[in-house]
Amino acid sequence: MSASDDKRQQQDCMRRIGHGFAQPELLWQALTHRSYASVNNERLEFLGDGILNFLAAEALFSRFPNQPEGVLTRMRARLVREETLAEFALALNLGDCLKLGSGELKSGGFRRASTLADAFEAVIAAIYLDAGMDAARTFVLHYLSPRFESLEQVAVEKDPKTRLQEWCQARAKSLPDYQLISQTGEAHALMFEVVCHIDGQPATQARANSRKKAEQTAASAMLEQLEGK
Repeated sequence: MSASDDKRQQQDCMRRIGHGFAQPELLWQALTHRSYASVNNERLEFLGDGILNFLAAEALFSRFPNQPEGVLTRMRARLVREETLAEFALALNLGDCLKLGSGELKSGGFRRASTLADAFEAVIAAIYLDAGMDAARTFVLHYLSPRFESLEQVAVEKDPKTRLQEWCQARAKSLPDYQLISQTGEAHALMFEVVCHIDGQPATQARANSRKKAEQTAASAMLEQLEGK
């Protein structure tokens, strides 16, 4: 690719992203895969992941003032999962902007969900470093906001313990049995360890700062185990 072609591609990528970079080298690093160069987007992806999680949490906290922590956590997970971020990257045609090594290029890396999601997070970090949190927030909310309505369903989704109980009832099995096997720490920082038993299944175990959370996590692990069979 000639220098003029490279410059046109850079300008096109900047136009798609919708942010005029004062430091365009940040964008090119965000779009550089580790297979292409030693200076790549991995560190930016790390930073962008943290910024994205914060901005998603901030937006959800404001948008859904009556929802408890557990529901907000599930909503955020839905917003920032790899599949969703890859969709955002595809909407930007970000794959066309990526700098990939020849092997990664031949194997279709520019279409790979994990690669696209990582690049999207790296772009968030690049915008933040170039122009600050407000600019990053504008970029992120442009993609997250249209998804908020679809998150209403998350609020009425059943928790893991309820779903596990219904799974057992539907198959005429004994109900799950949760046993507290340890409680450690000072009064202000207790940790609870719980094990979940179902007849005929390996037990699952979880630790959390409340017995309820530990039981929910153990139930979720049991569901994953059952659904993976």
